[in-house]
Parts: sequence; C-alpha cells; structure tokens
Amino acid sequence: MHRFLISAALKSSGKTTISIGLAAALRARGHVVQPFKKGPDYIDPLWLTRAAGRDCHNLDFQVSPDDELRGQFARHGCDADVCLVEGNMGLYDGLDLAGSNSNAALAKLLALPVILVLDARGMTRGIAPLILGYQAFDREIKIAGVILNKLGGKRHEAKLRASVEHYTDVPVIGAVQDDPRLQLVERHLGLMPANEAQAAQRRIAEIAAAVAEQVDIERLLAATQTAVSLPRPAPQVIAGGPTVRIAVAQDAAFGFYYADDFDALRAAGAEIVPFDTLRDARLPVCDGLFIGGGFPESFLDDLAANASLRADIFAAIENGLPTYAECGGLMYLARSIEWNGKTAPMVGAIAGDVVMHKKPVGRGYVTLRPTTAHPWRGGEAAGDLRAHEFHYSSLDNLPADTRYAYEMIRGHGIDGRRDGIVYKNLLASYSHLRAAASCDWPARFVGFVRTCGHLTKEEHRCSA
Repeated sequence: MHRFLISAALKSSGKTTISIGLAAALRARGHVVQPFKKGPDYIDPLWLTRAAGRDCHNLDFQVSPDDELRGQFARHGCDADVCLVEGNMGLYDGLDLAGSNSNAALAKLLALPVILVLDARGMTRGIAPLILGYQAFDREIKIAGVILNKLGGKRHEAKLRASVEHYTDVPVIGAVQDDPRLQLVERHLGLMPANEAQAAQRRIAEIAAAVAEQVDIERLLAATQTAVSLPRPAPQVIAGGPTVRIAVAQDAAFGFYYADDFDALRAAGAEIVPFDTLRDARLPVCDGLFIGGGFPESFLDDLAANASLRADIFAAIENGLPTYAECGGLMYLARSIEWNGKTAPMVGAIAGDVVMHKKPVGRGYVTLRPTTAHPWRGGEAAGDLRAHEFHYSSLDNLPADTRYAYEMIRGHGIDGRRDGIVYKNLLASYSHLRAAASCDWPARFVGFVRTCGHLTKEEHRCSA
C-alpha cells in the first residue's frame, strides 16, 4: 500500500492540480486510488472523484475527533492501493498557535509521509532553506519528497535541483513547468466545480499526462510505501424502518454534497433520487427533498425559465414536503436572486430576496445552537453544532416573524445572529452541516421525513 499527504508551503501553490494529475496518472497505471481532502471543501473533491474514479472523502478536525478521523480513513482506504490526501492551505497553517488542526497534525495522526508542492517561481538557491526550515519545524513530520511547481524552464529547474540536492536530503520527486493549459478555471468561490465543466475529463487527462511526464511516479510510490495495512471496518448497519425517497438536486447549478452525507442518508434508510433543476419539469416521486449548495447565480436564466419545476417545488413545500436546503439551495428557494444588476424569480418558498455581493458575507467555520423551532432537533437538549459557511450573498426583506433554527455562536449565517429559516417542514440555512458522530443530521432528517409520512412513493405531492 502507498499512503501520503500532498501539502505546500502556502495556498495556491498548485497542490490541487498536482493531486488531480497524480490521482488520474496512478489510476491509469492500474492502481486503485482513494482520494481524501482535508477540511471543508466541495469543489476539489469533485475533481478528485473524477480523477480517481472513487468518491473523495473529507477529513476535518473541526467536526470529527481523532478516532473518527482514523476510522473514516481506514473505512474508505482499506481496499485501495494508494491513499492520496490533499491538504488545505500550507503544511503548518491552522486555526490555533499549536497547529492542532493543521495538515501536519493530520499527517501525524494518520502516519502519512508528506509530499511538499513548492511554487518555485522567482526562486533558485532560496528553495533549500525553505525546505530545511519545514523539516526542522517539526521533526515528527516526514517530508518524503518535494515537487517543484510552476517552473520557468529547464535552466530554472536545473538550478533548483542542484540547490535542493546539495543542501538537503529531500528527494526531488518532480519538476512541473509553468503551463497555463493546466490551470483550472476559477471563480468567486474557488475552482470551477467538475460537475459543471463540460470538458472536465479532457482537462483531467491533460493534467495527468503532464504530471506523469514530469513527476517520477515510481520514486513517489517507493517513498510512500508502507507494509502496515488499514483495519477493515465492520459492515455498515442499515437502520430499520421503511425506506424513504429523498429527491436530491444534482446538476450544474447544485453539486455541493459530501460523499459521507450520502452514505449516512442511505444508512438511515433513504433512497437518493437525483433530479435536475435546469431540465426536469417536475419533482420525482419522493418523501423528502434535499437541495445542497452550488452556483445558482450562474444559472439564473435557466433556473427562472424552468417555471414548472419551481411551481412544483413551491407547491410541495406549501403542502408540507420535508425539505432541507443549504446555501445555494436556500438561494434557490427564495423569491428572487439579484446578481450583476439582474434579478430573476426563484421558487418563492422563502419570503426573502437574495442579493449577491462582490466580497464574502460569511466564510469559515461556524458554531450553531439549535432553537426549539428546529424541526429535527427542537424540544430536546441538543448540543452546539459545528459546521461551515462560504457565501457571497445576503438574504434581504425577510418578515419580522421569521422563525430560525439556529443561534449563531460563531459565524454570520443569515444576519450575524441567526441562521436556518424554518417554514412549515422546510429548513434552509447558509451553514453546511456534515455527517459526523457529533451531528448525524442525515439520520435525524430521515427520521423527520418518516414522522411526516403523508407522502407515498406513488404520489410525491399533496398539491393539486
């Protein structure tokens, strides 16, 4: 088996492109590659999933204790030849002075050697003290190799290799030339999602070819080989009770979902039924509805044009369909979205209007305290929930009597104090939840759907 963490000295060093290329190149060689992504992220895992051909899973200190992270890593990686973990930010960056949630902390927790991707633009001899410093900062971290990235030509590469080989004992595993063709399209929330990019597979193939040519794959595998097998977990237990059908918006506008959340929904007894908000005229037959995050503002015309689906969703929510929406889903369920001077009608189940802004309104980790209005957790002694948000929009013109599911202990949410619009059996929030031992929201939502129970598999709506 081979296991490693790909990190960098600082963010935007190109580690995502390298990770995608390595996952696809290793897969092309016949290896079973299991990708992981550290921290909260939807977009990188979409690309890594396509590159590896297996669902990418997130590992996040903020929502999972150490034992749960070890279990997640073993559960998903035990049958893979290669476990590739892409870090976030720099190797030693984190939320606190001790680096307790840093990439380095994850590498130590999971006993992962580190492959350091270094943006070498403008550097020559100075690359050596940078590497030496990263080695000396924490001797428990094994830097198994470096990949020099964004190089300015063969002469530049030769100087860098000479400096690294002369002053350090860290092998240069790869040297990737600066090539704009390998850059992934970016937008205001980060990299363009792979589920939206029409030529995603072609781009992945191009990146994989470049990485395979400029990275010594055999040396990488030798440096990251381990004889220690990951423990195989017990088979997942499916909860008792009738199966419920959960309609899930999965298309170019909405694609921000965690693979673990889908696994937890299925384990709780849900059948996931995908639908397309851009093309489908009606909801599929369902007992509940889940609309995750995405980029609805980028598809205003198409979403607005699909008036029959918007009317169907509105009627279903009005008639009590249990519904959960996060961020982009909240925006879609509002009356309208305004962006770049243009306003388009949306579903209208939420009596508010979305306005897009040039700068983030809320970003980062959040802490939520459920209120008694929460449809799945109200009325019980529920602890605070850890989640995350990243939105450039605000929700305006809400009625004064709007009910909220959460108090914001940390984060912005809807108005800096509250999040989670509650209307009939709808809960819609800017905050993204994550299935974990401390927040098994999929099981709670499925249980709520069962208690509502007025919808059948034969007829998904009580509306006319």
